[in-house]
Amino acid sequence: MNEDRIDGATPDSRTQKRRIWGWYFFDWANQPYNTLLLTFIFAPYFAASVAPDPVSGQAMWGAMMAVTGVIVALLAPVLGAIADSAGPKRPWLFLWSALYVVGASALWWAMPGGAGALLALVAFGVGVIGLEFGIIFTNAYLPTLGGRADLGRISGNGWAFGYAGGLVSLIIMLLFLAENEGGTTLIGLTPPFGLDPDLREGTRAVGPFTAFWYLVFVIPFFLWVREPAVARVPRVAGAVQRGVRDVWATLRGLPRHPSLLAYLGSSMLYRDALNGIYAFGGIYAAGVLGWSITQIGVFGIMAALTGAIFCLVGGRADARFGPKPVIAVCILLLTAVCGVIITTDRAAVLLVPVAAGSNLPDIAFYICGGLIGAAGGAVQAASRNMMVRQANPARMTEAFGLYALSGKATAFLAPALVALVTQVTQSQQLGVIPIAGLFVAGLILLYWVHPEGEVATA
Repeated sequence: MNEDRIDGATPDSRTQKRRIWGWYFFDWANQPYNTLLLTFIFAPYFAASVAPDPVSGQAMWGAMMAVTGVIVALLAPVLGAIADSAGPKRPWLFLWSALYVVGASALWWAMPGGAGALLALVAFGVGVIGLEFGIIFTNAYLPTLGGRADLGRISGNGWAFGYAGGLVSLIIMLLFLAENEGGTTLIGLTPPFGLDPDLREGTRAVGPFTAFWYLVFVIPFFLWVREPAVARVPRVAGAVQRGVRDVWATLRGLPRHPSLLAYLGSSMLYRDALNGIYAFGGIYAAGVLGWSITQIGVFGIMAALTGAIFCLVGGRADARFGPKPVIAVCILLLTAVCGVIITTDRAAVLLVPVAAGSNLPDIAFYICGGLIGAAGGAVQAASRNMMVRQANPARMTEAFGLYALSGKATAFLAPALVALVTQVTQSQQLGVIPIAGLFVAGLILLYWVHPEGEVATA
């Protein structure tokens, strides 16, 4: 299994299995930040209850995400290069873990009615930075976990395990902690431990809960994912200088690596489109179909469940056919989903009229949610493996820093285009067209990506 490991190491089978499971547990540990804080629990709570009003809340939230996105985009490749130059990644991961835990924990003080809004934004931004940099550094371990033929399956399994962690954490929050306006949870319970529903303490507990979840479940990663002994650079200043120099040299050399350049451009576009679907799916369902928060929550659970399942399926397809076909099929599927969304509303499904009060539009959108989760999870897992194939094995953390940079460089594009087209056409449905366009553009650039990377074309 390990004869073609990218890093050349050959640890015994038992140790390697533990390393792989430890790596999986990092995905399980960090996923609730995305699921609970960024998407389904804290972000809606902030906009509706902490900010002065929902419009201001959306604006404040968007500004915070833009600032953290710029920070990650600018620092990711440099920090990755520094880590590659300075030796072990574990000390860096302790730092990113600390930012994650501190940022998530501080969200407890996001009081309803405006008190703590600024603190909440700063804390959330700190946690996001810890989350993003932690993912960059742990992704760089992927090529050490198995042979080239195994990495697609390993990446898919890890992503599926992460989705499962996010799903379990969401169910726990909805059933036992997050209270509705009536002060009870989804199954009619009052929040435990004396948490005051009037102060939304059950919902605010999502921050400490996310931090505690991470602290518990990241332990296997730090216990089992060991690094080979490497010479460390004793002078921090020297590592910083070397890291900046290496990143600049890599950026200047990208035109000499057409496959890597095409992949960074392709993934930049289709990942931006995918983030656009995630960001606007709930808004679209509420505005066009009139869905309640409960319906949107079910939509999210379905997306997470299919995502977990199809990450496994996609990982096995990746292992058999390689990541490029998996990415292409997922992009085509997501583009088709955009087509369904554009042509579906309360009066019609795929432009075919339906009877008043029909459930067909709801069913169609639930199916779209399942397909978004399935294709979205599989494409992200395959993309991680494709980055490994395109990257220089000796500069893997730097490569994933560039991958993060490409993912953040145009993070504004999908939201801006959706907003512009929606405003011009006064139609939420037509506003989805730019997302489909970004998927198509990413698919076109993917044509120039060599399936085995630059090594195969050298």
